[in-house]
This record gives sequence, C-alpha cells and structure tokens, in this order.
Amino acid sequence: MKYPRLRQMRIENHMTQKDVAEQLACSQNCYSKYERGEREMPLRYWVQLAGYYRVSLDYLAGRTDKKEPHHFGGRR
Repeated sequence: MKYPRLRQMRIENHMTQKDVAEQLACSQNCYSKYERGEREMPLRYWVQLAGYYRVSLDYLAGRTDKKEPHHFGGRR
C-alpha cells in the first residue's frame, strides 16, 4: 500500500529521503521503500514521524484530512 502523505510531508518540510532516514535511524534505501509502499513501515516510525511533523497518525496514513493530533485531557 502506498502512503503519499509520507512523501508530501517530507517535501512540505523541505527534507530529503536521506534526512528522514537519519531521523528514523534507517537507510535512505529502506525509507524510500516505506514511502513507495514496497515495505511495511514499523509503527514506531509512524509515531516518530507524526510527532516530528506534528500531525496525527491518521493524517499521516491518509485516513483523515485533519492534520492536528488529538490531545486527550486527563481526568482528575
């Protein structure tokens, strides 16, 4: 499955595949395969990128058009 938002967010943030790969501590070749959907990206990388780009996981995966992550308020 392709995830076009991975590429979109990378470009919007003026990053190369190598830059993102360095953030994830993987190779550029490996990240390229994630971006093209040729390899399944581990959940920890999704979480890391969503935090880095400050978007929700659902937005990054293309499940919603709402960028903002949902913040849960704690009960007291």
